[in-house]
Amino acid sequence: MHAFSKPAQPQPSLTLAHTHYENFPVASLLLPAHLRHAVTVIYQFAREADDIADEGNASEIERLQALQAYEDELLLIQAYIQPSQPLFQSLQAVIRTHTLDVQLLIDLIDAFKQDVVKTRYANFEEVLDYCRRSANPVGRLMLQLYGSDSTQHRLWSDQICSALQLINFYQDIALDLQKHGAVGRIYLSQEDMLAAGISEQDLRAQRLDRHWQQFFLSQVGRAEAMLKAGKPLGRALPGRIGFELRMMIAGGERIVHKLKSCRGDIYHHRPTLKAYDWPLILLKALFKR
Repeated sequence: MHAFSKPAQPQPSLTLAHTHYENFPVASLLLPAHLRHAVTVIYQFAREADDIADEGNASEIERLQALQAYEDELLLIQAYIQPSQPLFQSLQAVIRTHTLDVQLLIDLIDAFKQDVVKTRYANFEEVLDYCRRSANPVGRLMLQLYGSDSTQHRLWSDQICSALQLINFYQDIALDLQKHGAVGRIYLSQEDMLAAGISEQDLRAQRLDRHWQQFFLSQVGRAEAMLKAGKPLGRALPGRIGFELRMMIAGGERIVHKLKSCRGDIYHHRPTLKAYDWPLILLKALFKR
């Protein structure tokens, strides 16, 4: 049987923090109990779809066909028709219970399809458009689950999610160069690279001079500004939900600090969160505005 032929049923475990889909809020014990199942099911869907786009040895055509099968199941749900696969039956129940917008899940699939076929981004607007479909739907789904889906909250959420996606890109510049065969993926704006005198060969050669450092820090600074712009959402949302979001924001800020400290050498010092970072993140989430 082909690895992509049948979605697996969602597992009961909530220990999802170390899976590939890093920008999705984990169904942690910080979340209210009545939301954990919904988050787990949505996470399972997103993780599996992301793995179809990135993992294994399937061909481009096979990946697109598998992702289209996922989209077809979502279209059945959108049309109020019973889907055929167990994962999507669980997803349909979650969508009905919490009145979620199916189009947001379709947007995620569209982003994963794009990952299969698109490896370069002409300008920053194209990068942000990818973030709009790959990351922002996650935040909007969470707002709908929380019952806090206002216009201002969506604006803040989009800024946070896009910023976290960008931060992840900057962490993974070296890793993304190894994806999609010899071509590699580059999520940096080609227009920005050209203006800074940075080439794809410079990335492969692991250029670390002053010009690269300035370019890298400017990219990180732009993401940091977006994260800061969305930060009020962490205080606007109540209770444990707001605290969960503030932890995510503080984690993003900690990675930004490490990206700045490495001054562009993400080839030998890919920033990750260590055990000693978590007390700092906790303190920021509790006390800092």
